[in-house]
Amino acid sequence: MLIVTGSIHARPDTIDEAETLSLSHVRRSRQEPGCLAHSVHRDVEDPLHLVFVEQWADADALRTHFAVPASNQFVHQVTALAARRPELHVFTAEVASL
Repeated sequence: MLIVTGSIHARPDTIDEAETLSLSHVRRSRQEPGCLAHSVHRDVEDPLHLVFVEQWADADALRTHFAVPASNQFVHQVTALAARRPELHVFTAEVASL
């Protein structure tokens, strides 16, 4: 399984649009094959900071997600609304039984 985290720091005048675009993106992404979870959260300590948490079945599913035209469009749109460069991190994970 892959865990993806990402974040966007919007400007005060763009946070509402960034949130709307982000919600649309995660709702669409949840329908893609191999998407186990996809969410966006607003940082309670910084209301201009949106944080994404995703789970993908494997690297092929994530590569397919990145190749979807709507995903690329989202990245370009939300980057234009950001106060600084968005961040993205991908981690390999396995479910642990405790």
